[in-house]
Amino acid sequence: MTQTVRRVRRSAGKGAAFGWALALSVAATVAAVLLFAVVIGFTDLSDGVIRIVNQLIKIGAIFLGVKTLVPRGDESGIRRGALLGLVYMGVGVLLYALLSGQQVTPMGYLIDVLMGVAAGGLSGMLMGGLRAR
Repeated sequence: MTQTVRRVRRSAGKGAAFGWALALSVAATVAAVLLFAVVIGFTDLSDGVIRIVNQLIKIGAIFLGVKTLVPRGDESGIRRGALLGLVYMGVGVLLYALLSGQQVTPMGYLIDVLMGVAAGGLSGMLMGGLRAR
């Protein structure tokens, strides 16, 4: 999968690589949420545990997307990772607001988006800090 992203990054430019990384993050989120829903069906987890696992799923998906987007040794890894985290969480927050009947405070949405920016920036810093092969 990573080689496909590298090919896309080289041939179509950074915009296509960003779109591919975002789609990969979203697909990873959907797969993890579906798997977690099965686990919830068989267990009796508290709301606190469910919230924590949902946040960890989002952070993991952002990391996966940034890992495919930011090449090793890239000096702009923090910026690109933070942008991916922002767009991913922005889209997620927008979809959640539109599809769910639950009301979350604007501060709750803002905290979610900022968490995505921080997770993406940190992931980009880690990937950019690795030595190029």
